[in-house]
Amino acid sequence: MDVRIYYEDTDAGGVVYHANYISYMERARTEFLRGHGLSVREMHDMGIIFPVVAIEANFKAPARLDDLLEVQTQIVALKNSSFTAAQQVIRKEDGKLLVEAKVTLVCVSPEMRAKRLPIEIRELFHSLMEQDQG
Repeated sequence: MDVRIYYEDTDAGGVVYHANYISYMERARTEFLRGHGLSVREMHDMGIIFPVVAIEANFKAPARLDDLLEVQTQIVALKNSSFTAAQQVIRKEDGKLLVEAKVTLVCVSPEMRAKRLPIEIRELFHSLMEQDQG
């Protein structure tokens, strides 16, 4: 998913404020799911919610006003009720890696109780992981 940097994204130093990368990655995960036939809204309506439970992010270089970034997402770990996505934020102009992160999400009910990932989602994620490794 591409993201253009606007004034509102930057801090007083003229670089992207660190917390904004978390928002970009959230959007990219949503678009990643949508691109694989999974609507977050439809899953929510069915009682399937994926809150973030852990983020490990490494900020390697700053993005600046008007940069065009690409946020890449891939599934790297899968458990019974959770999965981990690896995400990279790359400046498109020069291919420079700006941020890399691992984000763990858990499948919960509307009452926020952990539940097993639906089999269709587990199978999709497993297949995507196999493709990425092959």
